[in-house]
Amino acid sequence: MSGRGLGFTGGTVDKLEAIPGYQTGVEMKQFIKNVEEIGISMISQTLNLAPADKKLYALRDAISCVESIPLIASSIMSKKIASGAQKIVLDVTVGKGAFMQNREDARKLATTMIEIGKLANRETICVLTNMNEPLGNAVGNALEVIEAVKFLKGEMPEDVKQVVLTLGSYMIKLAGKGENLEENKNKLLENIQNQKAYQKFLSLIERQGGDISYIEDLNKLPKAKWIEPVYSKENGYIRRN
Repeated sequence: MSGRGLGFTGGTVDKLEAIPGYQTGVEMKQFIKNVEEIGISMISQTLNLAPADKKLYALRDAISCVESIPLIASSIMSKKIASGAQKIVLDVTVGKGAFMQNREDARKLATTMIEIGKLANRETICVLTNMNEPLGNAVGNALEVIEAVKFLKGEMPEDVKQVVLTLGSYMIKLAGKGENLEENKNKLLENIQNQKAYQKFLSLIERQGGDISYIEDLNKLPKAKWIEPVYSKENGYIRRN
């Protein structure tokens, strides 16, 4: 269950809606049914899940409090708890492209969310990940969908691979399916290599009204009208000032 873009970031819901027909506004009963029948569903927040959060979410943007740690923590955890999650693994990004610009603030956010989890009797793990540069090689809703699909087919940028495997290995551990994180990562890689992960994604898209032909043929997804290559005139590295 995800949100839309906030501040300068694009939300998971925005990315999924780049797939023609995909419905993110699914009723709670259908959401639960999808999870029970195919084991997965990805939707936008329903109006009655955490009503106060929707107002706070909009307020954060309007009054320039997007980076407020208490508001971020309450927003994230309210949805997780209200939806009934018993085990929670969170990706806490830190760096120039994240709400938390430094590791100290990221740790404060992680600690706050873990404490909220304890109060609600929910086992919560936070993993700090680098956001000083874009994750992967794509920026943009449709482009990131393309990169995600290629990932599920085994074409994995190393930084995306490390984040996915780390988060996934903790999810397997909390689910009681494996205590060894390295072994859990191998399980994830196996299910990518045997195409089970890709087939599960197709099931998700189809179940929620999406046109899977856009996933099977990625060239059908929209691209920029104008594409201008930028070539370096000398060897070196791109770095920030």
